Amino acid sequence: MLDLEVVPERSLGNEQWEFALGMPLAQAISILQKHCRIIKNVQVLYSEQVIEVYDLSKVKLKYCGVHFNSQAIAPTIEQIDQSFGATHPGVYNAAEQLFHLNFRGLSFSFQLDSWNEAPKYEPNFALGLASLQIPHGAMVKRMHIYTGNNLQETRAPVMPLACFLGNIYAECVDVLRDRVGPLGLKLRLLTAGCGPGVMTDAKVRSLERSIYFGDSCQDVLGALGSPHKVFYKSEDKMKIHSPSPHKQVPSKCNDYFFNYFTLGVDILFDSTTHLVKKFVLHTNYPGHYNFNIYHRCDFKIPLVIKKGDTDSQTEDCTLTTYSKWDQIQELLGHPMEKPVVLHRSSSANNTNPFGSTFCFGLQRMIFEVMQNNHIASVTLYGAPRTTSQARPESSSSSH
Repeated sequence: MLDLEVVPERSLGNEQWEFALGMPLAQAISILQKHCRIIKNVQVLYSEQVIEVYDLSKVKLKYCGVHFNSQAIAPTIEQIDQSFGATHPGVYNAAEQLFHLNFRGLSFSFQLDSWNEAPKYEPNFALGLASLQIPHGAMVKRMHIYTGNNLQETRAPVMPLACFLGNIYAECVDVLRDRVGPLGLKLRLLTAGCGPGVMTDAKVRSLERSIYFGDSCQDVLGALGSPHKVFYKSEDKMKIHSPSPHKQVPSKCNDYFFNYFTLGVDILFDSTTHLVKKFVLHTNYPGHYNFNIYHRCDFKIPLVIKKGDTDSQTEDCTLTTYSKWDQIQELLGHPMEKPVVLHRSSSANNTNPFGSTFCFGLQRMIFEVMQNNHIASVTLYGAPRTTSQARPESSSSSH
């Protein structure tokens, strides 16, 4: 049985690992994989706002090193009072038939021994909620860890410093574009900066970087640092869909990607010029073949939609990571061509339990659409600049 320490407003864990509020999902799953011999039969239900313990009989829980829930200690209202001290009276929710006892960053939900007791505590005012004394002997049914004073009003916290692990994350990624199509990316990056050897001075730093089609490897490395991985393309599976694939001269070198997993971004370089020719933005939705490889890229793509027959009548709108394909088609119109069906599988295993995805091209963008209507990735294309062209002014402050 897991023996876990409860830290209100922060985490649930032990000396080997902890699930922390604001932790990237990939790190939480990595913990589960690493301790698979101890943590078995995993079902993932993800919330970015709270950590919930819904069955206290399967874990031991302690606060400040002292157990309040174990095989020998029942989590009664008296035990919670003894372990956590005084708080406001409990709140009864008639719809759930539960009492909620709230501390800062921590909430306990109690169930009555018998539903016959419920009418005695039924409130007859204030929208079905009333502050009441929790009956003696009531047992905790659920526990929530969250930020703030109120579980109903809690918000997802920022990523804690302990989760950065030397990586850089993207708070948001704005697609830069003109009236024709995408030009590049503006990334707002987060990093855990600290003084030399002084962790007490650590704090989250925010900085902006811009990269464009036609930028060199050196430009990208100077803006974003080294990638997590460099991947060389062995073949171009989309080449067959070009107008004259048989006329394309085979390249002696392969184009290559810089994979930035914690940014949720891939950058493709031309093998001959070593200039940026493509960006890929990943949404990391569950049910996709690449799920949990990339951190979610929280992107925004501005669009200018024509209204009427004249170019002067336009409407501004924005696509985001959470936009669905039917919404995008309403804005951009339906693609003229049928989608390209993309079926991913590894060389060792030809099966893909998630099924195929569909790729639609619109306005120099390719949207990879999952079968549930969510966007798996967006690929941005642009004509690379020649080396004689100047780099856009807006990126000069990034270096």
